[in-house]
Amino acid sequence: MELIFLGTGAGVPSKNRNVSALALTLLQEINEIWLFDCGEATQHQILNTRIKPGKISKVFISHLHGDHIYGLPGFLSSRSFQGGEGPLTLFGPKGIKQFIQVSLKTSETHLTYPLDIVEYEEGRIFSNDKFTVYCQKLDHRIDSYGFRIVEADQIGELLVDKLIAAGIKPGPIYKSIKENEETLLPTGEVVKRKDFIGPSKKGRVVSIFGDTRYKEEHIKLAESANVLVHEATFSANEAQLAEKYFHTTTTQAGLLAQKAGVDHLILTHISSRYQNNDDMTNLLQEAKEVFPSTTIAKDFYRYTVKHN
Repeated sequence: MELIFLGTGAGVPSKNRNVSALALTLLQEINEIWLFDCGEATQHQILNTRIKPGKISKVFISHLHGDHIYGLPGFLSSRSFQGGEGPLTLFGPKGIKQFIQVSLKTSETHLTYPLDIVEYEEGRIFSNDKFTVYCQKLDHRIDSYGFRIVEADQIGELLVDKLIAAGIKPGPIYKSIKENEETLLPTGEVVKRKDFIGPSKKGRVVSIFGDTRYKEEHIKLAESANVLVHEATFSANEAQLAEKYFHTTTTQAGLLAQKAGVDHLILTHISSRYQNNDDMTNLLQEAKEVFPSTTIAKDFYRYTVKHN
């Protein structure tokens, strides 16, 4: 499981940062890639990575501001020519369906794959046997949401030494023992998985916030996450601007991460007013004074989400 930041700027693209887009690669887990937001030129950013658009099976849109959705029509269209034959599900707030339908109809774009558009509300919006995705409304000028991606707990490691000690020799039977609660051996004996399996591995949690002001009621969405991706549009001394424009400062994001008890905080959605290395050093230092385990993402930054 890896995060790849395709755009980390706020509002408009700059020479150093494109607008919002983030890929969550789940290739080892379910052989898919999920995209969170799709600002202008996201498909160009993808060209600078090893991401195959055909592997992107789901797109989650946090809100309908242009810097988060203007890349969607182009991406959806190009996917037809980039090996994207499998279905794609697009999740977004109310209005996303109209935006896509009008864009595709007006441009006479014909997709070569099934597109399902889901307009979500708060709560659980997706679930399978591997992952569950929840969303919560945040505090922005228009409806904006944050996502909590929860991986299911994984079965522990097979205790091979214990199996051998019990006289069960290696072979296909080991796979059966791990996958089933009870397994009938060729000898007629029934063995129980729980007797030959180690502790389960707790699933990882990734929290990704859309644009928002700081609110303590958002803590639950990030609680105990392995990683929190949060906007930090403004520096600590621009708190009044952050409040006025419905955004968050570096220290506010750090405070939320601290109160939520996350493992690591990654800041993104950085205003174009902060351009040089000194600016980045200062922004990072502000957040670290509140929450030391913090990184400021730049375009194409990659972060591996590890188990605790």
